[in-house]
Amino acid sequence: MKAIATTLPDVLVLEPKVFGDERGFFYESFNKKAFAAATKVDAEFVQDNHSRSVKNVLRGLHYQIEHAQAKLIRVIAGEVFDVALDVRKSSPNFGKFTTVSLSAENRRMVFVPAGFAHGFLVVSETAEFLYKTTDYWHPEHERSIMWNDPDLKIPWPLSGEPILSVKDQRGMRLKDAEVYA
Repeated sequence: MKAIATTLPDVLVLEPKVFGDERGFFYESFNKKAFAAATKVDAEFVQDNHSRSVKNVLRGLHYQIEHAQAKLIRVIAGEVFDVALDVRKSSPNFGKFTTVSLSAENRRMVFVPAGFAHGFLVVSETAEFLYKTTDYWHPEHERSIMWNDPDLKIPWPLSGEPILSVKDQRGMRLKDAEVYA
């Protein structure tokens, strides 16, 4: 596994070692020792999540203000435009984001540490999205930043209007949101 820095030093793109031939391919999607060696992060993942979405579904930008979750994310079908936003007020990167294209074809993963909001846009006809978390889902602590916060200027590659949940329609601007110290 190879870790690649993004524009935010705490968010890492991971490329697994893929073994392929005319029969297909094989790779370890997660190995705790290899993950720790590549990232220098000793994460304890406690929950796996799997979602399927259609084109133009935009989910996020989500985080839990208590029980903060780090996430290890990958796409097993289709492609998404993935976004991680630093919401740690004490961070020199507060309010900055990084974007990554994740697809079944590129087999890349992204590690988003606790203290970041996360979201994605489906750019293929459908996408299946898998992610591990370091804490359990606590809906009472979940928060959402507006996907189109004018202060952030995230360059979502939309073709038409995004398809949003009610929760995401009610997202707050970062300047008004409850964030980490």
